[in-house]
Amino acid sequence: MSLSNIYRLGLKELKSLTADKVLLVLICWAFSGAIYTAATATSQELHNAPVAVVDEDQSPLSRRIVGAFYKPYFQVPQQITLAELDRGMDLGTYSFTLIIPARFQRDVQAGRQPEIQLNIDATIMSQAFIGATYIKSIALGEVNEYLTGTRDSSATPIRLAPRVRYNPNLTGVWFGGVMEVINNVTMLTIILVGAAFIREREHGTIEHLLVMPLTPFEIMMAKIWANGLAVLIGVTFALTVMVQVVLKVPIAGSLPLFLAAAICYLFAAASIGIFLGTLARSMPQLGLLIILTIIPLMLLSGGVTPRESMPAIVQNIMLGAPTTYFVRMAQAILYRGAGFDVIWRDLLAMTGVGACFFSVALIRFRKAVTQTQV
Repeated sequence: MSLSNIYRLGLKELKSLTADKVLLVLICWAFSGAIYTAATATSQELHNAPVAVVDEDQSPLSRRIVGAFYKPYFQVPQQITLAELDRGMDLGTYSFTLIIPARFQRDVQAGRQPEIQLNIDATIMSQAFIGATYIKSIALGEVNEYLTGTRDSSATPIRLAPRVRYNPNLTGVWFGGVMEVINNVTMLTIILVGAAFIREREHGTIEHLLVMPLTPFEIMMAKIWANGLAVLIGVTFALTVMVQVVLKVPIAGSLPLFLAAAICYLFAAASIGIFLGTLARSMPQLGLLIILTIIPLMLLSGGVTPRESMPAIVQNIMLGAPTTYFVRMAQAILYRGAGFDVIWRDLLAMTGVGACFFSVALIRFRKAVTQTQV
């Protein structure tokens, strides 16, 4: 009887969801256009960086260095004067400016090791570090080739042989697209389940449920499976169509294993949504609570920056959030092809954290359903 009640209440939730056109548009956009936009619009690589050069030497070597900047990493360098440099940097016209001093070629040939000044607009952090390394490598390579006929510098005690795994070309789209899917799972699950509970309050249907032979557990489980099913369908579409077909990102691991882990995470995230729904008294209040909850979950769970780069206290606190384990499992499965033998500890921990949130949400729900709307 309990399973029947949960099933029928879930069907009611699905009908309510299909009647809400705004939420349907949000779901469709989150697992289609938002994935593509997040993956392609924010580039982590150096791309078309504007460069300016103050060439006071005008020698064959200096012109050779200037001519070594090619697309797609850099735009064609603009020749400017020293007086124009500060204004161009202040206006953000140039991300990098090089100053090649007079008698540069003569000093290089004489072995005096002259300096080339590189000015960097560090407000664009993603390009500042990468661009400085690229420019240094280009300049040194051109000077070495001019002097010795080879781009290699003098022999070093060791030679590094990098081997890049899982993303050989260091393509940012591969990371951005998958991480956006994971972030949208968190966002939509909390929003849909929390909004479903608030909608019951605002429409007065919570009183109808109270007079029926239903338990708070059945009501919660119905909201979880119905809204979780909608998100799971969206995740499947995003990974199989948007990520693999449109963005052409290879999935290294088992998609069914990831979806099974996602089901466990949907249970945990939906419990957080119900808990927030019991705290809020209206949809605007729920929206504010969701903002305060989702942003830390996304930023501190390891999906944006590595957890190892965060303070130890933040890492320990985020062990109490199911998103931390889900991000770690998703990266292991989708990027590195990990199997169940690798992720079972994170899966168990995530399920345990989700059960704790579910228990707290159930206690709050039992109190909330007996309160009249203020």
